[in-house]
Amino acid sequence: MGSGPRSLDCRSFWKAGASEAPSAPAREFHDALETGDFDRARVHPKFLHTNATSHKWAFGAIAELLDNAVDEISNGATYVKVDKTVNSKDNSPMLVFQDDGGGMDPEGVRKCMSLGFSTKKSKTTIGQYGNGFKTSTMRLGADAVVFTRAIRGSTVTLSVGLLSYTFLRKTMKDDIVVPMLDFQDQDGNIVPLVYGSQGDWDSSLKIMLDWSPFSSKEELLQQFEDIDSHGTKVVIYNLWMNDDGLLELDFDDDDEDILLRDQAKDSGGLTKIQKEVIQQHISHRLRFSLRAYTSILYLKKYDNFHIILRGKPVEHISVANDLKFKKVVTYKPQVTHDSQVVSVRVDIGFAKEAPVLGIFGMNVYHKNRLIMPYWKVLQEGSSRGRSVVGVLEANFIEPAHDKQDFERTPLFIRLETKLRQIIIDYWKERCHLVGYQPVDPQVKSQYKDGRKDSGGPGPKVQQKSSTDQRIGRQSSNLLPETYDDAAAMGLTANGAGFGRQFFGQAQENSMNSAGLEEDLVETGSHGVLDPNFVEKLSEENISLFTRREELRQRDTQLKQTIGQLEHELEETKRKCSQLSTELQARKSQQQLPYMQR
Repeated sequence: MGSGPRSLDCRSFWKAGASEAPSAPAREFHDALETGDFDRARVHPKFLHTNATSHKWAFGAIAELLDNAVDEISNGATYVKVDKTVNSKDNSPMLVFQDDGGGMDPEGVRKCMSLGFSTKKSKTTIGQYGNGFKTSTMRLGADAVVFTRAIRGSTVTLSVGLLSYTFLRKTMKDDIVVPMLDFQDQDGNIVPLVYGSQGDWDSSLKIMLDWSPFSSKEELLQQFEDIDSHGTKVVIYNLWMNDDGLLELDFDDDDEDILLRDQAKDSGGLTKIQKEVIQQHISHRLRFSLRAYTSILYLKKYDNFHIILRGKPVEHISVANDLKFKKVVTYKPQVTHDSQVVSVRVDIGFAKEAPVLGIFGMNVYHKNRLIMPYWKVLQEGSSRGRSVVGVLEANFIEPAHDKQDFERTPLFIRLETKLRQIIIDYWKERCHLVGYQPVDPQVKSQYKDGRKDSGGPGPKVQQKSSTDQRIGRQSSNLLPETYDDAAAMGLTANGAGFGRQFFGQAQENSMNSAGLEEDLVETGSHGVLDPNFVEKLSEENISLFTRREELRQRDTQLKQTIGQLEHELEETKRKCSQLSTELQARKSQQQLPYMQR
């Protein structure tokens, strides 16, 4: 093995495949031909990089590895940990995934490291192509090492596998070589398990020690100490960098999160107040915050399974539960002529920030896994559908290989058309509930009559949130599928009835801040909000935002004070210990002369 650096010359993922490495000598090629080794098909190491380009987004690659852990729930997995550690050889950061699933025996880990092999054909498991581990690890870093412990019957095995793009390119391999080591636990003693020859085992060990972050067999075995009786740990190192020579993944800005460094955080076309609010919204943060993305990654929360990101569990967020004026629509796609009828539930409603922020889109899941977050079914510039958010699980169509989109089949196109119609219909029925002029002719007529009888565009009526309205009953923002605006909201031609029932109930369902004084919505032309209303809500949002920042600063100050006090306490204890030792020494010196007499 050469003594050169153990990393690629090009550390940018999107350029690494184009960088040329020296090819194998011609003599080696002819030797392979003479020995018959050329008779088999080869996979060039550059294919590892080409294969990984299916992941345009680093978080998509991370989600693949999380899916592998989730699929292990059936084998007893209760957690998956995602964290950062340090490569002791060069002090560079490494990304670690660890679960307590069933682990892999020697045969299983070899299938995992092989290209295109998968035994996952269950209706519930997420993985199915047998390619996710290779594409995801190689998308995040140039190299990965896997540690897995499994119990099969009475046999306990420990296996280590190295998938190293750096090793293959630096040593001019023209075929993918994956060194593997196996051990067996015999009454607490870890002994090598040799399937081929001892020479092959020793050769694999030497490659691992030369090209992995671990310098001895003992260091390799130490990685199993924090794995329970069964489980898997994946360590990804030589992480990819951006064009500026900085890591794609940012571990420094937030100790409890992993951020995407180059993901744009600017929200163009918005006011400063709106930017401050929207940058805290999940639809924006999921682009660059792994904690935000994983919080909505799975539709239903797993009862006994947790994603632990940098030592802190990820709190599951249900997008559907945060909708205002929610409606449930059932869609029955025609999958095939002779198949059973498929029924898809679509939860649709207004984002809780409506109408100030134009957050909208459909969150489409497949087998409980998020595929398309906030999918813009309608065009961005359209006022129709503004602030409308939906959630559905589309198990009747297949996702693309990177699980960030669906194959554009006729079935998917029909789904897109149906969702567009659902959004438009919902907007027509209920846009007035968040401050837009009604579109539905019947509701629009009653709305105008109500405004006319209540004084028209005169002074705005104020509706106070009274405490007694909320005590003793539970309010809900779920409206029935057969919802009729006029009947449900009690709209009448009488202005007082319109004001009390329509706006009172609408605001009670949409506003959760008890004790706040809320103005009725003044609407102008179709699809346009009254500027005074927007300004008032914006002022309330910025006030809450400022208050939250003050509380955060206060919390930080308290933590710093606690840290300083703990430090002072430790210093005081240390000084007391020193004084006690000195006092004991002086007493001993004073007693010594008397003892000598």
